[in-house]
Amino acid sequence: MATNKTVFFLIGILLLVLGTSMLIPYSMQLIYREDSHSFISSAFITIFIGILFILANLDKEFKLNLKQTFFFSTFAWLMVAIFGSLPFLLSPKEFSFSEAFFESMSGITTTGATIITDLDNSPKSILLWRAIMQWLGGIGIVVMAITILPLLKVGGMQLFKMEGSDTAEKILPRTTEVAFIIISTYFVLTLICGFFYWIFGMSIFDSISHAMTTIATGGFSTHNDSIGFFKNSNIEIIASIFIILGSIPFISYLKFVHGNKKIFFQDVQIKGLVYLLLISVFIMFLYLLFIGYESNIFDKIRISSFNVISILSGTGYVTDDFGLWGKFSLIFFLFLMFVGGCAGSTACGIKIFRLQMLFIFLKNQVKKLISPNVVIITKYNNQKISDSFINSVIIFIFSFLFIFFIIAMLLSVSGLDFLTSISGAASAISNVGPGLGDVIGPNGNYKAIPDLSKWILAVGMLLGRLELFAVLILFFPSFWRS
Repeated sequence: MATNKTVFFLIGILLLVLGTSMLIPYSMQLIYREDSHSFISSAFITIFIGILFILANLDKEFKLNLKQTFFFSTFAWLMVAIFGSLPFLLSPKEFSFSEAFFESMSGITTTGATIITDLDNSPKSILLWRAIMQWLGGIGIVVMAITILPLLKVGGMQLFKMEGSDTAEKILPRTTEVAFIIISTYFVLTLICGFFYWIFGMSIFDSISHAMTTIATGGFSTHNDSIGFFKNSNIEIIASIFIILGSIPFISYLKFVHGNKKIFFQDVQIKGLVYLLLISVFIMFLYLLFIGYESNIFDKIRISSFNVISILSGTGYVTDDFGLWGKFSLIFFLFLMFVGGCAGSTACGIKIFRLQMLFIFLKNQVKKLISPNVVIITKYNNQKISDSFINSVIIFIFSFLFIFFIIAMLLSVSGLDFLTSISGAASAISNVGPGLGDVIGPNGNYKAIPDLSKWILAVGMLLGRLELFAVLILFFPSFWRS
């Protein structure tokens, strides 16, 4: 019988990894002679607690049942966010606990919202730690999306269940089996991205930091002006390419490695992402053409392409304040925030496959109205889809929008204006980063908002990253009694 020992043992492993990762920015403190030892102190505390968790929960058998898998999914992200906030708390920049937790949660959920007002003059160690947090969060959600969420049947994620992982008891061995290829692919993509950033003009530090947050579709930057700081079209092209690579299902890379060389051209979800990007870029290009923004046609294409890719994927890099483009751009980018990338990628939002399933459902309903006796067999990616699966997708989309409105109302009650509340809620639950308006827009940040708003947004980030129900189910007493 599985016990909670396995959950806490795995938490200990995660804390050990997190604490060891803190030694990397500590080397930055030594190299740049920063007057702080916050990272070595944070690493010691995190590693020590991690070892205690491991030693106190050693067991002969390591298994997770369904209930404990739900518990682990949420508790793991919460614990990493708490301990990930230690370097901020111990930093000489004097973060409050609310600010430190917000920055940490934003990092580990790859949201990209920040409370740091002067990134250009911030310690290199802090900037690198933010990038590492997003990089770890990106690989964490990929492994979770492929191995755990399908078993929890969260919002239709069971569609992406791997062969041989039919039961929760097989999670751990199956995770071990796929982790090497997934992490290797993730690591190689990061290295290649960083190499090209460096080739096209970034410093070594900037190229490493941005490579980690690009492939994680996180969006943390080392400069106040984000990617726009470099004023380099080649860098924007590289960022766009690797954001897209991070936004497609990583299980496709697995299939490619295992011999399916056409997977990137056959997967319905990947094709849906490409089509949506092309249509969205074209719409934004026409709009910029209509309002006469920028005189050069190439600049219009470049600006529309980069910002659409960044916002749709939930990365949140910016090169321009799209809030100044007019009201249509605000509405359009708000819509893109909700969409997100593919399931099983580092991207966020509702996900492409759910919108495709919604379209299939609506099309089938029209067919039934025209021909009531017609028998319709629903398929997606050559898999037969049941009515219960479609229902779970529709319920997820409804719940996503419903929780978005709740978060927006709570933010309004906490003192934020209408645009900030709406865009902040969308940004948090979709894990995008920048919102709209003067306060949290592309040229703003989350420093000035009340602490209560920061906590509401942090909860929204966690809900969005873990597909809502993996968190919400823990608050139902019947779940714990089952």
